[in-house]
Amino acid sequence: MKINEVYILEDRGLLYINGEDSKNFLQNIITNDINKISEDISCFSALLTPQGKYLYDFIISKHKSGYFLDCEKENIEDLYRQLNLYKMRSKVEILNLSNEFVIAVLSKEKFLSLENSKDIAGHTLKFKEDSILLDPRDKELGARLIINLEKLYLSLKKLELKTSNVESYYMDSHKLGIAQIGTKYLQNKIFGIECNFEELNGIDFKKGCFVGQENTARIKLKEKLKNRLFAINIISEEIKEDLIIKSNEFEVGKILIKDKYPFAIIKFKDKNFNFEKNFKCGEATINIIKPNWIQNL
Repeated sequence: MKINEVYILEDRGLLYINGEDSKNFLQNIITNDINKISEDISCFSALLTPQGKYLYDFIISKHKSGYFLDCEKENIEDLYRQLNLYKMRSKVEILNLSNEFVIAVLSKEKFLSLENSKDIAGHTLKFKEDSILLDPRDKELGARLIINLEKLYLSLKKLELKTSNVESYYMDSHKLGIAQIGTKYLQNKIFGIECNFEELNGIDFKKGCFVGQENTARIKLKEKLKNRLFAINIISEEIKEDLIIKSNEFEVGKILIKDKYPFAIIKFKDKNFNFEKNFKCGEATINIIKPNWIQNL
């Protein structure tokens, strides 16, 4: 990502959570600790099923007296309905502002050139009245500007940024092993912890209860995490959703997201797994992209 480039993420949506009980409301259901969030810090988090399976992931940032949830737009209405189910009698207002606000991504280098910026994942500053935050999942994903659509192009001009092809951004995200497109295909199929949310700063095991916390903690503490979501590279032919990935005759995983930026759940601790080799997936040949955080495991 070049320092003068910016990507407009039209496939992201925004919910605004506001009201007297908004902080406690979110704290009781999301995987991360809402107390980390301030005017200076944003975070990555998720909403899981009671069994700990993946439902939605999002980036949370402070906005006025409430919070922005930056989520894949394809899932935004479903997330809106799910949050309203949990709201019950809480004094919380949930607004879908996806048609009014937009997410723009600029390089880490550009972010660090701005006054008061810090080289810390999730660090947030204001440009005029709008938040710019260094991606809390991985700093190499750059910084996200959350801005009213009417102000977007004037602000980009003041920042001396030129729009670039968004495909480049999602290709970089895919190489980093971070799924942002087609996440609906993960829903109810894998555990949230299998999505590498711990490595991507999305789970706080010290915060106490959240929806799905019991199974998530059990997998973590008893070292039962054997499967992980990895980006895959297609060498030949085509893949299909739910196709089994094999090494010789041994099953090592399954395709979950099959579109432009494919991902699969992989038996990471399986003795037949090897990042260096190719695997068969139906008629296709694939390999697994090794993310930069794998050395820490």
